[in-house]
Amino acid sequence: MTSQLPPNLLKLFAPRPSLAYLDPLDTDPAERRGPKITGIGQFLEQCVGHDVDYAPTESIAEKKRRKKEERDQRAKASIEQAQAVWDPSKDPGVASDPYKTLFVSRLSYETTEKELKREFEKFGPIKTLRIVTDPETQKSRGYAFVEYEREKDMKAAYKEGDGLKLNDRRILVDVERGRTVKGWKPRRLGGGLGGTRIGGPDVNQRWSGREGGYSGGGPPGGGFQSGGYHGGGGGYGGGGHVDGGYRGGPPRG
Repeated sequence: MTSQLPPNLLKLFAPRPSLAYLDPLDTDPAERRGPKITGIGQFLEQCVGHDVDYAPTESIAEKKRRKKEERDQRAKASIEQAQAVWDPSKDPGVASDPYKTLFVSRLSYETTEKELKREFEKFGPIKTLRIVTDPETQKSRGYAFVEYEREKDMKAAYKEGDGLKLNDRRILVDVERGRTVKGWKPRRLGGGLGGTRIGGPDVNQRWSGREGGYSGGGPPGGGFQSGGYHGGGGGYGGGGHVDGGYRGGPPRG
């Protein structure tokens, strides 16, 4: 079929001339010799009288392990130091009534006190409201304290406010435990009741809200166990607030 093509197209299918042979720049391939492989017997004499104080170079895995241990030790020392001085009942900057104060967490860092007040004043008149900020950067730390003028309004907000959506975040509401539950410690000091960071994904709570996430149980229906619902630990156990802490289920209206 190519014989029917015009000459100008046949030239496109013509084979190219072969490449000219050039001498190699290094050793001729026929004269090349590979590396000579021998045993280690010739190096045994160098092992006699070696340095007994020789310390091998730290491997990458050992270096990572050492740095992790150092970080853990610094974190542990920092937590122990903070625990020794943490006492919210003696904080001069906290003057609210702990039994009328609501703890609100998981706030968006963009949420303002005005927005938070508008969301929670529907449960009753608010006396004071404070979003906790970083003392150095003055940026929100994602949680706040809301003090109501009446305790029954705080109970209503506790009951109805948990799980509200504010600025595209599902918030969590709880009573103030720092001054009402003896021996209570926040999450940053190794305490807390949350179930979202217990361990791996097989044990962590995957839903929003306080119910069921404090005893390793499932969604609402489990409740607190230690220091929470169902008694014990200076938490909720039977009714009213006694011994510096709540005793009874979560505040009811």
